[in-house]
Amino acid sequence: MEDCNTTGTQTAGGYTESLFNWNVATYLTADLRGDGARVVLTRHDNDGIGPCVNKRSWMLNHTDVAIDIHADGGPTWGRGFTVLEPVADGPNNAVIGSSLRFGRYVHAAFLADTPIRISNYYGRDGYIFRDDLAGLNLTTVPKVLIECGNMTNAAEAGLLTSPHVQRQIARALAAAIIRFLTGRWPSLPG
Repeated sequence: MEDCNTTGTQTAGGYTESLFNWNVATYLTADLRGDGARVVLTRHDNDGIGPCVNKRSWMLNHTDVAIDIHADGGPTWGRGFTVLEPVADGPNNAVIGSSLRFGRYVHAAFLADTPIRISNYYGRDGYIFRDDLAGLNLTTVPKVLIECGNMTNAAEAGLLTSPHVQRQIARALAAAIIRFLTGRWPSLPG
């Protein structure tokens, strides 16, 4: 059991994780729709509290692939991204292998297309396996969660709040999704 959505962490200047997540998701949606994909979002705007994790999982379990976009609130000295991978626990057993493959594509695209490097404080080599996140536990489609960077680190907060970097992150995620679905690395504008 987890609480329903909140605004999450924030930068020292008050820029919320939910705004970062929403902006990246909006750019990602535009990129994917531009390539002909049908996109399912678990919320229609960034106002208020979104649906709880069980409802969000149900909404996404009818898709071909899913990604949870986040930014971390780690130690102020820490920097970098981490791909969170599911651990088999019953409902998600059939998609563990495909989730691992999708996670490798997300990791590679982040390194190739964003200024954010591998986390120096969370996970190992930019990955961590989690068995305690409902979104990953309840998935029946290939899925990962990405902590795109650390909002409490001043330098990384500067990157994460930049519309240019948010677009780069969205393009990297779109490239990973397209590769997962088609087997090819797309050349996205930007």
